[in-house]
Amino acid sequence: MTAAWLLWLILGILLIDTLFEQLLSWLNLRHHRPELPAAFVGQLDPDKYARSVDYHRANYRLGTFQTLLSFPLIFLLIAMGGLGWLDTQLWTVTDRPLVHALSFFGVLMFAGDLLGLPFQWYRTFQIEGAFGFNKTTPRTFWIDKLKGWAVSLVVGGIVLSVLISLIGWLGQNFWLWFWLFISLFLLLVNIFYTTVLLPLFNKLEPLEDGPLRQQIEAYAAKVAFPLTHVYVMDGSRRSTKANAFFSGLGRRKKVVLYDTLIEQHSPEELVAVLAHEIGHYKKRHIIQSLVISVLHMGVLLFLLSRFVESPLLTEALGGTGTSLPLNLIAFGLLYSPVSTLLGIGMNVFSRKNEYEADQYAAETYAAAPLSSALIRLHGETLSNLTPHPWQVFVHYSHPPLVQRLEALQGGSVASAS
Repeated sequence: MTAAWLLWLILGILLIDTLFEQLLSWLNLRHHRPELPAAFVGQLDPDKYARSVDYHRANYRLGTFQTLLSFPLIFLLIAMGGLGWLDTQLWTVTDRPLVHALSFFGVLMFAGDLLGLPFQWYRTFQIEGAFGFNKTTPRTFWIDKLKGWAVSLVVGGIVLSVLISLIGWLGQNFWLWFWLFISLFLLLVNIFYTTVLLPLFNKLEPLEDGPLRQQIEAYAAKVAFPLTHVYVMDGSRRSTKANAFFSGLGRRKKVVLYDTLIEQHSPEELVAVLAHEIGHYKKRHIIQSLVISVLHMGVLLFLLSRFVESPLLTEALGGTGTSLPLNLIAFGLLYSPVSTLLGIGMNVFSRKNEYEADQYAAETYAAAPLSSALIRLHGETLSNLTPHPWQVFVHYSHPPLVQRLEALQGGSVASAS
């Protein structure tokens, strides 16, 4: 295999992946129905459904335009050896491998983010604003952007520094030690996300005493769930969209409810949503997903160790000698088809888990309030009610609403795939 052949392989993978994603997006758009699906007649406002179709069409157009602008730049950057040129230029600034690698990825991160910045702005203030979702001010937008850069620099810098240092010390044997490090890192992030990272962007306050908290505590006691941390997050600072999630392990378990979720739903619906989240905990879905992620990371790092010192990868991207940053990027591009297949498998697994959590909520609380909560949530967020089956199969971590409602009304969880 020559470097030229390897470059063509990388470019081919990049092209096929982009065309495949565009095909899925186009099929998904074409799958919209002009009229409200029969399953939702009498449950959703037809005008709101029509707005959801317009909302997804607007996002599709913006996404397609962004791809048409960004893909040729990325393709030419790789094809013309731009990454190799950047790698060479940075060696003239520093001769320290760690500083060189961090600088390389820092430049790419900022360049990529700046390239996408106009599209983020337009999506936030034009599309989200036009459809009544956006509550973000320009000041909040820029503060979030600066905080995001800071977190990326700190967290990404730490992870990259450990990876690069271990490769420098141990060569191909780095993978086992870095696997242990990244596994511990993922565990700590899961435990401390709502304590350390989330408060950088949002305020969390304990759910105040009242009928809602009393109903939540009564349900938690019924299913023997050690509920001590229920928080309300100020999601309304940025959007009217609502959500809820479960985070942490052991004594650091936390349930977080968006304030918009509380505003838009009845106490019974909120308890049903919480029952669904507790279902994930009771069914050990969080632990299972974490274990699968750690195992996947181990396989990925082992494969990377076989290529990390290859001069052929460096030459394919226009560099000379053996460049660690170029080899990491080349491996990531070559591995992307495998990553896509593994992602599909994880989504199948995740959809099965969502059915199981729904069933747990129905069995331990009630199916009706969970169904009404899901319908209201999808309606308020203008979610796609008729996604294309291929889009669901490849990208959806949650089943489509129609299938979830059918399962709650007596359908089989086996249909989760």
